[in-house]
Amino acid sequence: MSNKKPIRVLIIDDSALVRRILSGHIGKDSEIEIVGQAENPYEARDLMVELQPDVITLDLEMPRMDGLTFLKHFMAVMPTPTIIVSSLTQEGKRITLDALEAGAVDVIAKPTFGLIDRLPSSMNDINERIKMAATVNVKKIIRHDMLIPEASYSASRQIDVKHERLIAIGSSTGGVEALTRIMPMFPSDSPSILIVQHMPAGFTDTFARRLDNLCKIHVKEAEDGEVITRGVALIAPGGQYHTRIIRSGNQYRIILQEGDLVNYSRPAVDVLFYSVAREAKHNVSAAILTGMGKDGAAGMLAIRQAGGRTYAQDEATSVVFGMPQVANDLGAVEKMLPLEKIPSALLNAFNK
Repeated sequence: MSNKKPIRVLIIDDSALVRRILSGHIGKDSEIEIVGQAENPYEARDLMVELQPDVITLDLEMPRMDGLTFLKHFMAVMPTPTIIVSSLTQEGKRITLDALEAGAVDVIAKPTFGLIDRLPSSMNDINERIKMAATVNVKKIIRHDMLIPEASYSASRQIDVKHERLIAIGSSTGGVEALTRIMPMFPSDSPSILIVQHMPAGFTDTFARRLDNLCKIHVKEAEDGEVITRGVALIAPGGQYHTRIIRSGNQYRIILQEGDLVNYSRPAVDVLFYSVAREAKHNVSAAILTGMGKDGAAGMLAIRQAGGRTYAQDEATSVVFGMPQVANDLGAVEKMLPLEKIPSALLNAFNK
């Protein structure tokens, strides 16, 4: 019998029904213990101090103080791995992205209706998410020394882009912040960038629109059959499909494909990377950023074996070093780099 202590979870949600559904589902796992429930941030604050939970599930839309404000408050004084439980409204998506940028490590989509029927089915892997969240050092998410210096940003805008090729990026926990930092560093005439960021259905389009407002390159959510073009970054739609590419004449096209979860994820970085290795071969540079688990490692190895260039975010700048470390251990990574150096590496990969 294992002597490992269970992961202590605090549920914060103003809905008694949601608290009951979450606690009932989570409580079935012997490796997890529900230590408390709170219906508002003021009650939650006292329980956090008293119970010292390992992981928090947090609703964002609550009376008296919204979840985002509460998250920012406690992350500053008591950083705790936090999984957001958010509605699928447009406002809910926007606030959820704000929460991920503020330090939350994962998100569970809360349906706007049919909670009893739809919420349990949307969080079948919640216990695995809690276990992974418990391993995250959230202090790294809110570190100020990860800010990219303005000098690095300015220099990156002058990078010479000579080759028609593809750039592929995979990320998970901490990836929303990482991508928000590095995507503005790509010039408007950058090779097409294909991105898999682990997110539920309904959130990637909002994230793409947010990045598009920050970047010189055009950023949008990928569509089935879409032609991949220079100067456009495509984010794989979250939740429902895997994203891969095919060669069509002298062009590449996006294919959105149904399929089982791969590495607990859909879309999976591995699915995209394997297709990029097969179709683009040596004409691709790829990077794995911060994230839990091993998704992307095997696919990145396939890219390197096909002649592509491969990079991964280093441990010092990663919120979670899981995905980059597994890829490196597998021999898939050509060079480990700090986050702010990855865009220039991807762009200059074939200039030698």
